[in-house]
Parts: sequence; C-alpha cells; structure tokens
Amino acid sequence: MELSHLIAFNIALIASILSPGPAFLIALKTTLSSGRQAGVAVGLGLGLVASFWTLAALLGLEAVFLAFPWAYAVVKSLGAVYLLYVAFGMWRGARTPVATTVTPARHAFRQGLMINILNPKSVLFAAAVLVVIFPEGMRLSENLLIVANHLIIEVAFYTTLAFGMSRPAVSQGYLRAKVYFDRVASAVLGLLGLRLLFAR
Repeated sequence: MELSHLIAFNIALIASILSPGPAFLIALKTTLSSGRQAGVAVGLGLGLVASFWTLAALLGLEAVFLAFPWAYAVVKSLGAVYLLYVAFGMWRGARTPVATTVTPARHAFRQGLMINILNPKSVLFAAAVLVVIFPEGMRLSENLLIVANHLIIEVAFYTTLAFGMSRPAVSQGYLRAKVYFDRVASAVLGLLGLRLLFAR
C-alpha cells in the first residue's frame, strides 16, 4: 500500500460523508437541537461503526452477504424499518418546540451506533472502494492503518461539524426554521428507508 492509496480512500470517504444520507442528517440535527456534546457523541458512534464496516469489508464480510443473500436481506430490512421509524418521529415532532433538556451524550452515541449498524450498504460501499483503491494481499498492519484512518476522519469531521453548528447564531437560525428543516430531513430519511426496503 502506498500513501496515494490512502489519500484516494480519504477523498472517497469525505465525499461519502458529505452526501445527504442518514448519518449526516442525524449528526446535523442532533448538534443543532441538543448541542455540541451530543453532536460529538453521535459522531463518535457513527464513526466507530463506519470504521467497523471498513474492517468487515477488509475481512471479507461482503463475500458473506453475497454467499448468504438472506442475511443481507434481514439486515437491510431492519435498517429500512429503523430509518422509517426515525423519519416518522422527526416528522411528528417537527412543530414541537425544542425541549430545554438536551439529549444525553450516551443516548446520542447509541443513536449514532444504530444508524450505521442498520445500514448494510455501508459495508458494500466500503468493499467497492477498497477493491478499486487498494492492492490485494495487504498486511494486517496495513488493514489496521486503514481502519484507524477511517475512524479518525469520521470523528474529526463530526466533531468539526458539532463545534461549527453549535454556535448561537446557527442554533437560533435552526430554531426559527425547525419545522421546515425537520420535515425535509424526515422526507429524505423516509425516502432512503423506502429505497432500502424495496431496492433489490
């Protein structure tokens, strides 16, 4: 493995993080509604599971899903139902004022874990990127370096997002537009859930 391989992986990873998926939306909303600490906690949960999926892809979990399609179907269905559940709750609470008590960091951390645990397409994306970018026959130390690099990028990104979005001006802007932001985010998550549920 060369440095250029790691740079290419990081570019693909950052592009993936920035895409309007469930992880980014949950991290953004958690920070804006519950503050910096919860935002960092949800990002840590997201990053841990995302880097685990990369490790799983390096160890060949994609081959397991391909060999046992029912296993992938079960995980995919659970993920779709969870996304729909989150979307429904977000839509229903769109007009509800933000509570004065913030989300505990441990709850936000668990939510980050659940979002990415129940998103099996993460491992397929990771596997596709790994196959294209990295050479075959890498050593264990190189695999662990890739996983550690992935975790650092994810945590650094979501921590930066939490610090930036927790500024009072941004928070106040969110509160003024909460109903619209929540409805749009709910629709996006709902569509992602339906797509995951019915896509072949």
